[in-house]
Amino acid sequence: MRSGRRFVLLDRDGTLVRDPGYVHRIEEYALLPGVVAALRRLRDAGFAFAIVTNQGGIGRGLFSEEQYFGFARHLESDLSRQGIRIERTFHCPHGSDAGCPCRKPAPGLFFRASLELGIDLSRSFAVGDAPRDATAALAAGCAGAVRLVGDERFGASVCERLAYARDLPGAADRILARPH
Repeated sequence: MRSGRRFVLLDRDGTLVRDPGYVHRIEEYALLPGVVAALRRLRDAGFAFAIVTNQGGIGRGLFSEEQYFGFARHLESDLSRQGIRIERTFHCPHGSDAGCPCRKPAPGLFFRASLELGIDLSRSFAVGDAPRDATAALAAGCAGAVRLVGDERFGASVCERLAYARDLPGAADRILARPH
């Protein structure tokens, strides 16, 4: 699907926003440092954005889908005011014991995003803060994945398609250093 669009598929909690655990209240909303500047750099290089996020707190009854969607709209509006467009947010509301094909580390959310948005996964990247984010991205056939680890000593690629970075600005550096 060479004609598809290039995207960076982003995890939400711990990647874009602070993650105190099952974040869903707007009063808990806080973009992580450097997020907007990193997304602008990626946008200017021709990437579009979608969010792919596990939200198991819904399935566990910790918060409602209505609360989830309110938080998601707040994030998208805030980024939009700063010149960043999130094409769409895809979420899995199921808990880890549900065996759901859309819950990362399964690649279902990536496949759904690709179909609905015309994403060429082979030319797209994923960024997330958990091993399951990278596992799902690579299983879906993304060109690469960057796992955020919050530690300066990580920064090199460990294989051709997987790299580590401290934060989203570091992930943008890794992605932009790759040949496109």
